[in-house]
Amino acid sequence: MDTLIQAFGLVFAPDVMIAIFASAIYGLVVGSLPGLSATMATALLVPITFYLSPIAAIATIITASAMAIFSGDIPGCLLRIPGTPASAAYVDDAYAMTRKGEAETALGICLWFSALGGIAGTLSLMVLAPTLAEFALSFSTYENFWLAMLGLMCATLVARSSPIKAIAAMLLGLLITCVGIDNPGGVPRFTFGSTDLLGGIEVIPALVGVFALAEVMRSLTEREPPKLEHRKLGSILKGQIELTKKHPKQQLRGNFVGIIIGVLPGAGADMAAWVSYAMAKRFSKTPEKFGTGHPEGLIEAGASNNASLASGWVPALLFGIPGDTITAIAIGVLYMKGLNPGPTLFTEQASSMYAFYIIFLLGNIIMIPLGIILIRLASRVVGAPRSAVMPVIMVFCAVGAFATAGNNLFAVWCVAFFGCLGYVMDKNGYPVAAMVLGVVMGTMVEQSLVTSLIKSDGSILPFFSRPVSMVLAAMTITALLWPVFLWSWRRMQARRRVAMA
Repeated sequence: MDTLIQAFGLVFAPDVMIAIFASAIYGLVVGSLPGLSATMATALLVPITFYLSPIAAIATIITASAMAIFSGDIPGCLLRIPGTPASAAYVDDAYAMTRKGEAETALGICLWFSALGGIAGTLSLMVLAPTLAEFALSFSTYENFWLAMLGLMCATLVARSSPIKAIAAMLLGLLITCVGIDNPGGVPRFTFGSTDLLGGIEVIPALVGVFALAEVMRSLTEREPPKLEHRKLGSILKGQIELTKKHPKQQLRGNFVGIIIGVLPGAGADMAAWVSYAMAKRFSKTPEKFGTGHPEGLIEAGASNNASLASGWVPALLFGIPGDTITAIAIGVLYMKGLNPGPTLFTEQASSMYAFYIIFLLGNIIMIPLGIILIRLASRVVGAPRSAVMPVIMVFCAVGAFATAGNNLFAVWCVAFFGCLGYVMDKNGYPVAAMVLGVVMGTMVEQSLVTSLIKSDGSILPFFSRPVSMVLAAMTITALLWPVFLWSWRRMQARRRVAMA
């Protein structure tokens, strides 16, 4: 109890409380701007942490990242432009609900279940930290390869078009990740003599281009859709308790998947959202409704991406192994402040660890009132004319890409290229989300595969002989062959009906 009382004293110190509320507002604003990811929001805070106390410094990282992951859903709901990569998985459903006049319901789902997911992830950090960390440490490059491949197979599960087009789009994304010198061989690939391409294609410019700029291009070539009803948004949280009671499986499954994926090194909220959305569609009784404004995918993926944030701190705090890019930044701040990650952190700095838990819970609780305020301010965008909104979006696209790439103008050209590519793909029925998934996961797939083959001297047996690797391989192959199985089953059923007739 003495340690817990000390932890409350650390958290409710004036400088820490100011840091929590200031970083919460900052994370909400940055996450809601297309192209400015949660990782970028966290990275921009690092210089400020030099002047803060250790607890206040970590509090800014924790609070800003949680807020940014949620607020990325806001432009997705209102404009079909995901604010963060984690929001891309379910942006179609969120925007479809807005077009149907259910904007407050969609935004309420994103807010409410993100907060619940964050609290669930925090409880996992408190209770299951040692067990989850040991499980994550058992993962080698073989398991990481199959995990990345399983994530790629989600492209075929979430696609509303044909699986063939989804796989083609995914392979295009993998091809894009081959550009540059950042590969196991260290050999320039597909650079065509350009020094700008040596560093490869950044994920953020690609994401901004295919979603945001492509949306601007569609608005130029298509007639403006009917205006949404001009009305004041109702209660943001109205009906959320009923949805919680109606969809307990989706919420619990999203929390569980988010916790497990978050603790795996290199996975993070992006993969958690994709995998959870795919699972929601696969186990749904009405999968045909996904992409048309169905709440199941929003509930499961929204709970999953925030649950993964807290669980990603498990290996970071215990062993100094980052669960995602945000915790990689946090580890640097921990070392800078003398809170060296490791098992001794739980014994020698027990009050600081309890303080981290309290900050996680407090951040997800204040997310609800602050999120409601931001939603009401941002909802005015819906009533604005397209001619006024789209130029502003283009400015944010250019500025966000330029800042993310270290003030490099090449990133702006990348946004333009991927905007055209996303527009053409969407017009021809190729799912843009599948290509983005390939871009996000491609590097992890290649590095894990090449490293594993080097370790096994070219043998593929370890990919299937290790217990966890074997289970992941079976799940990946099943996901790959599932569309073929469904097609065969439907043909057999059709022939049986014809024979019976």
